[in-house]
Amino acid sequence: MNHKEYFKLDFIKEQLAKDNDFSVMADIFSLLADSNRLKIFWLLFHSKECVVNIAQIMKMTTPAVSHHLKLLKEAGLIESYRDEKEVFYTVSSKPENHALHSIIEKLMSMNCPDFDSRHEKINDNSEYLENQVEKIKRIHDYLTDNLSKRIKIDELAKKFAINSTTLKTVFKDVYGTSLAAHIKEHRMEKAAQLLVQSQLSVKEIADEVGYESQSKFSAVFKDFYDVSPNDYKKKHSISKSN
Repeated sequence: MNHKEYFKLDFIKEQLAKDNDFSVMADIFSLLADSNRLKIFWLLFHSKECVVNIAQIMKMTTPAVSHHLKLLKEAGLIESYRDEKEVFYTVSSKPENHALHSIIEKLMSMNCPDFDSRHEKINDNSEYLENQVEKIKRIHDYLTDNLSKRIKIDELAKKFAINSTTLKTVFKDVYGTSLAAHIKEHRMEKAAQLLVQSQLSVKEIADEVGYESQSKFSAVFKDFYDVSPNDYKKKHSISKSN
């Protein structure tokens, strides 16, 4: 063995003597040896999520998700922050966590042949997972199919297993306006259609688009179209007859 090889061996022995360093790394690998925990870490690198959303995406119970999050946070792999009433989690910004994520993705691409093609579907400029966007579209369709009902945000959040903050935020990003403003537009468009194409009274139309009070409906309609419901009906009835 030449001098260079002896020097290399001495260096290796010196590093192997640092038991604590290897113990730290072994603990991290042990922590991520659980596939669900590994998936949660990977998920939170790409998306900021609350417990409810993670549980829905992972098809796990919230207590189980909370347990995994606690362990990941104690290890310094993830961090949390509060937004209004909700607590969101994400991979912490430490360089070693980004390196760990890169290692995971490299190993995934080497061991899972179709990982790269599936991974390309993630838009690095998008703040939300495709799962959330599709859910918001289902919520939109549900609301427009039930314009006669006044459905609260909390009810929607429970029905579609999404927290209310995420619901409002993603809805606005997908449709360009707040949920309330967007659904009000649908209500007014349906009301205008019914005024022209049906024989329903203004009170009945108000009920059809979710207003218990005719006066409240008329005020909102006039603010939207700059004309009262009755005048709108007369104007368009004349137009049709001509």
